[in-house]
Amino acid sequence: MKLVVLGLSLSSSWGNGHATTFRALLKAFAARGHDILFLERNVPWYASQRDLTDPNFCRLAYYDDLEALTAWQDEIAAADAVIVGSYVPEGVAIARYVQGIAEGVTAFYDIDTPVTLAKLARGDFEYLSPEVIPGYDVYLSFTGGPTLRLLEESYGSPAARALYCSVDPDAYRPTGVPKRWDLSYLGTYSPDRQPTLERLLIEPARAMPDRRFVVAGPQYPDDIDWPANVERIEHLPPAGHADFYSASRFALNVTRADMIAAGWSPSVRLFEAAACGTPIVSDRWAGLDALLAPESEIILADSSADVIAALDRADSDAIGGAARARVLAEHTAAHRAAELEAHLNEASEGRTNGPHEDATLREIA
Repeated sequence: MKLVVLGLSLSSSWGNGHATTFRALLKAFAARGHDILFLERNVPWYASQRDLTDPNFCRLAYYDDLEALTAWQDEIAAADAVIVGSYVPEGVAIARYVQGIAEGVTAFYDIDTPVTLAKLARGDFEYLSPEVIPGYDVYLSFTGGPTLRLLEESYGSPAARALYCSVDPDAYRPTGVPKRWDLSYLGTYSPDRQPTLERLLIEPARAMPDRRFVVAGPQYPDDIDWPANVERIEHLPPAGHADFYSASRFALNVTRADMIAAGWSPSVRLFEAAACGTPIVSDRWAGLDALLAPESEIILADSSADVIAALDRADSDAIGGAARARVLAEHTAAHRAAELEAHLNEASEGRTNGPHEDATLREIA
């Protein structure tokens, strides 16, 4: 299968979770025998912070604007499938362009589905608009559950399919480094996550001055009052994630408000921490129990008292081990790549619009 992906970023993991998601997924997709071209908008923010410039699983190329994208018109037109990702600059115009010239399946991969739907509801069409959704043959959604029906019934998607984030088990595994922190959190600053971070990490840190905590990620305001026992790491590249989680007795998972409201929206960090065998303390949302079993594979916390109690649990190693086993059995990049292949082939077989309605994608054994 020849696949073209237009995504937010593959080259830079700075301040976004898209890069690690695409890296894991596309590496596994290429391992199934497929040919991939990733087209990334050349923007200063990512250009100055690139930590993957020559991937060995796909071709990576940059374009400066929509007009410059026409240099890749022949490859987009001839591809068996073209995927446009969420938060791609000029995403609506790119959707129209891709849908107008692509002879193969077109798909939208939304790594931010609840955020996207909240933006659509308030008329914010930054990278997606209601009128282009029906033009995508399949809507690949970071969020599962009831949201999939909403996308089909209210927005006219011909096929909405869950494609959760995943983990590359070669990159995320226990490394055996000494434990440095009792509780860690890895994530870019988000105003709607910050109250939960305050409740589930900063308040426990104040209550437990003899314990060690860490928050890694960029864009946190200077006026946050960090307790003395909370270490700050401004940016942690993916190469350091496995050691970071392995050095943590527990890892905290904090979910954005829109994603809590929608449910069924696992963060890539959830799978990555679990793959490292680190027991996870998480906020609560619908659908989480279908991914990891509460108490035996993950600890749910509503208050700082819940976190304080969790940090003293004697069964933490068993919880971390069980979560790792579950993720390796169900949530690796290889699992997602197989799902992606199936979704694209399903869309091709059911396609009825355009001049290429008989086109099919080659099955790779």
